[in-house]
Amino acid sequence: MKKNLCALLLGTAIAGHAAAAENVTLMLDWYVNPDHAPIIVAEQIGAFKAEGLDVKIVPPSDPSLPPRLVAAKKADLAITYQPQLHFFADQGLPLVRVGTLVNTPLNTVMTLDKNIQSPADLKGKKVGFSVTGIEEATLGTMLKHEGISSADITPVNVNFQLTGALLAGQVDAVIGGYRNIEALELQIQGKDPKVFNVEDYGVPAYDELVIVANRDDVNKPKIAKFLAALKKGNDYLQAHPQETWKAFASSHPELNTELNRQAWQKSLPLFASDPAHLDTARYQAYEQFLFDNKLIKKITPVADYAVEIK
Repeated sequence: MKKNLCALLLGTAIAGHAAAAENVTLMLDWYVNPDHAPIIVAEQIGAFKAEGLDVKIVPPSDPSLPPRLVAAKKADLAITYQPQLHFFADQGLPLVRVGTLVNTPLNTVMTLDKNIQSPADLKGKKVGFSVTGIEEATLGTMLKHEGISSADITPVNVNFQLTGALLAGQVDAVIGGYRNIEALELQIQGKDPKVFNVEDYGVPAYDELVIVANRDDVNKPKIAKFLAALKKGNDYLQAHPQETWKAFASSHPELNTELNRQAWQKSLPLFASDPAHLDTARYQAYEQFLFDNKLIKKITPVADYAVEIK
């Protein structure tokens, strides 16, 4: 496998000398982590260079900034969340989804209480949350799907300390934990969490992590080249999960933890096999969900904020 990786790197290095690379600045949504594996692997194998790109990957100092930097043309691309994209569209920001990184929701409701076997069993329980609005609507929809209402539970703001609140017994369940991170974190600590995926209980499925560009830039060739390289990265990741993890752990020793190792493997089926593909109906359904829950002021046509790059 190492020979395959070296051969690919050598070939792309030779090709890279044929023409000057075009610069692309990619802002991440958070610090580098296993959710970014296809991007990391595309860089590992020289896929960006093979497409004639010099990609600068930048973790944000403030997670709220990346999309706004793209809107202001201070960066070429940013990783953000599909739910946030709908809010940006409602605000009139010139942001357009051009690709998908994770094409399934990661959000869940989790509990350590063995008596809670479905969201219906949350009646009379304390449920921890961190983000008002979207998490309230998501949980409310799940409860309604199971025949109870938000009035039947006690919400508790745990300020992003989801696993800590569960382990300390401050709450009976939490919403907002990722199925490929917090669920593993609890298992590593010897617990057996019950996990309810939001899309199984009435919440429209959505793309967790998407790639956005400025509306003025969506037709630039470098966007299509970036997505082609990203697909190569994911293809190689899926074929060589152990090799790519070892390369990641070697280049980021501070992230070489048991949680990240397991998350790398757990995330494999969550990545979009074709990052450019757009499921328009999915975006329409989630837009309607947000509108019905009074989280956006109007229905915006999908074509205004999401495109499929051919």
